Amino acid sequence: MSDLQQPEPQTSEFQASEFQASELMTRLTAIETQLQQFGQILTAISDRLTRSENSLMLVTDVQRYQKLQELLAAGDFREADWETIRVIQAVTGEPNLEDITPDDMRQFPCSNLRVIDNLWQTHSQGKFGFSVQIKIYQEAGGSLETTIAQDRTMIERFGERVGWRANEKWIKCDDLDYTLSAPLGCHPSRWWNSPFGSKMTNYFFNRLLTCGL
Repeated sequence: MSDLQQPEPQTSEFQASEFQASELMTRLTAIETQLQQFGQILTAISDRLTRSENSLMLVTDVQRYQKLQELLAAGDFREADWETIRVIQAVTGEPNLEDITPDDMRQFPCSNLRVIDNLWQTHSQGKFGFSVQIKIYQEAGGSLETTIAQDRTMIERFGERVGWRANEKWIKCDDLDYTLSAPLGCHPSRWWNSPFGSKMTNYFFNRLLTCGL
């Protein structure tokens, strides 16, 4: 009678499987790290392209933005506020503010908004500009949905935060503070005082959001 065959130990097979699994996890972790780094590089490139686009817009259209840049650089925020309206009129091709409709804002170029915003931010120590205003609007609870719903309450809440409202009333633009002591996001301000009222305000907030300011 022959001896019974003893099963060979499988410890080495288990160890090999564990080693392969460990090596696979290490490789997956390395790939995940590389993908994250690649994503950061793409973000950095995107930011550079946006800045380059803004700079190119400013260089190729100096005449349109030169006066606004000079006024802001001189700290004349009151006159720069008027000039912002003139720039927007020039972009839309409309000679009068009342001729610029909420529907016009749907087509307003994002690149022009970014240049205007960049000039205001640069010369106000980051206190003023459209991107500052849209951030405050969102912090107050505003969103694309509230702009579509024409939410006036949200606009009033925003107005209180940027110093446009006091005692539940809107303050006239002439009475606003046009210095760096003004509340964060206070300017530009006159452009928002459109003949179309809250409808234009909501449409413009919507445009700032869709443009990613």
